[in-house]
Formats: sequence, C-alpha cells, structure tokens
Amino acid sequence: MKALFLKRPFDIALSGAGILLSSPLWLLFACLIKRTDRGPVFYKQDRVGRNGRIFKAMKFRSMIVDAEKDHGPVQAVEHDPRVTKIGRILRATAMDELPQLLNIFKGDMSFVGPRALRPKEKEVHGDPDTREIEDIPGYRKRHVVRPGLTGLTQVYLPGDTPRRKKFRYDLLYVRKMSFWLDMKLIALSFWITFRGKWESRQKKI
Repeated sequence: MKALFLKRPFDIALSGAGILLSSPLWLLFACLIKRTDRGPVFYKQDRVGRNGRIFKAMKFRSMIVDAEKDHGPVQAVEHDPRVTKIGRILRATAMDELPQLLNIFKGDMSFVGPRALRPKEKEVHGDPDTREIEDIPGYRKRHVVRPGLTGLTQVYLPGDTPRRKKFRYDLLYVRKMSFWLDMKLIALSFWITFRGKWESRQKKI
C-alpha cells in the first residue's frame, strides 16, 4: 500500500523536526508543571499499538499525582477534578501530547491513525454500565495500523462520544487511508490546537 510506504518516512522527518523546533516549549511546560505542584513533569502510560503490542507513551503530566490510584484507567470527563490548572490548558491545546513526538520517531505511533488506547481502559459514556473497551466491536481491527497522535475520530468526534461510534470512525480511516487524507487531518488538527478546542464536548471544526 502506497499510503503505508509513505507514512513511516514522513513520520520520521516531521517528528524529528517537531522535536527540535518545539524544544523551547518543552522547557516552558516543564517549569509550569513543576511550579504547579512540584510533581513529575512527564507521565508514562501503557498504550496498545499496532498488532496489539504494548508500548510506553509519554505525555506532559496534566493530572494530579496518583490520579488513577483509586479507580484505575478511566477516560477523562468534562470538568474532571483530577486535571490541574496548567493541565487544562495543555489538554485543550493537545500540548500535553507533545512528548509523543518521541513515540512517533521511535515507531510506536504515527502522526495520523486511531487513538492509542490503554489496556483495560473502561468505557464510561454511552452504556448503562462501565465496560472494558476490549469488549466493544471493532476494538481489535483498528490495530492493523499504528495509532496516531491525531486522526479521523479525534478530529471529527467530541471526546465523550461512545467508543462504539469512535471505533467505526477508526475502521473507516483504515479503509480510506491515504497520504492526502493524512495531510488534511494534520492541517485540521493544527486549526483545533490554535482554537484550543481539543477538550470540547461539541464539534471541534
């Protein structure tokens, strides 16, 4: 597939440039996070990658220390009390995910693809009962490609959309994947970041 052939060289080149150009922001965010509560700057999470392989995704910490101590991995909700003040800004602009440029450079992720989910994550919206996402139709089929920093689901659906619908969008991306679709989704992602709409529960674009 031509799209898959072009994706990896593109990911390496763009993530490498992104790491170098964004390095001043890394220093700024590190200082702000430390000043907020003196906790660790980075937060590593197990994520499910291509073919179900588990990798460590790195993010700027946007929640309080030990945020998941009592409830385990649960999707963040609107006005989540676990999110810090600086974390709200980082999450709205997706700057908390800037360190994932390293994951892209290493090959764990791609710029565009289904969102990298956590093992044993719980579904908290759209169902009467909390359920594990592995039990939702479409979960495993979306792992035929590398997970993405952005993607069709991330751009076009609100954050609290039920996983069943998100997975349908993920599978649509897998079927329609192309270099030009990736370019369109990256451009739209920059627009969402500029407007600070990543945490919006309404349409982002």
